[in-house]
Amino acid sequence: MRNIIFDQAPELSILYQDEFLVAINKPSGLLVHRSEIDKRETLFALQLTRDLVGQHVFPVHRLDRPTSGVLLFALSSEVAHEINQAFIEGSIEKTYLAVVRGHTPDSLKIDYALSYIHDKFADKDRDKDLPPQEAQTLLKTLAKVELPFPSGRYESSRYSLVELTPKTGRKHQLRRHMAHIRHPIIGDTNHGDGKQNKSARANLDLTRLALHAKSLSFNHPISKQNITITAPLDDALNHLINTCGWETDLQGK
Repeated sequence: MRNIIFDQAPELSILYQDEFLVAINKPSGLLVHRSEIDKRETLFALQLTRDLVGQHVFPVHRLDRPTSGVLLFALSSEVAHEINQAFIEGSIEKTYLAVVRGHTPDSLKIDYALSYIHDKFADKDRDKDLPPQEAQTLLKTLAKVELPFPSGRYESSRYSLVELTPKTGRKHQLRRHMAHIRHPIIGDTNHGDGKQNKSARANLDLTRLALHAKSLSFNHPISKQNITITAPLDDALNHLINTCGWETDLQGK
């Protein structure tokens, strides 16, 4: 499925803001910052957030272009350093919602090393020849469904709604881990199932990657209080979940 193309700057929703941090609900299709992915792109979450809050912002983590959800920025380089360290140390908990192919196990720890993916723009100063990096993801199945339309050689289509908690932060980790266990995320054109994606587009009206960064939970770098920031789903994912007949309290609101 192709990336969403914005004719004009999308309206961003601020999920959390204080004098040190700001978090937005990043729309699917919006790049976090300039990248080799699309040299022609002129709209980026970093610049749009800066314009929204009226001051410079510092990115502290990434979301893939097609992924929506919680995106956190620091408002100073000092706070950015503290948050970056927390991400490196694994003390920030990230949870995602995804709709995937097939019926997944109730719970699973995916422990599968991933080769390094080099970004010519963001990683220009990093070694390209790194060995595979350890990567772990926890999976919890929230709901399952079988729908009466074909996918490839199958007469019906099975889907699962899963909560994913990455314990490491490798590039495309969730998408690659789900493909590794043969339950690729619906709408994933790089690591997914083309026939399943085509079926979801035709029968579920899904034109984006079914992956959403639901929440971030961490100790505030200044106040030390625990902060949890949650992002609601967009209309496309709400429609998908409703079409699958899953309960609204699973929608990350």
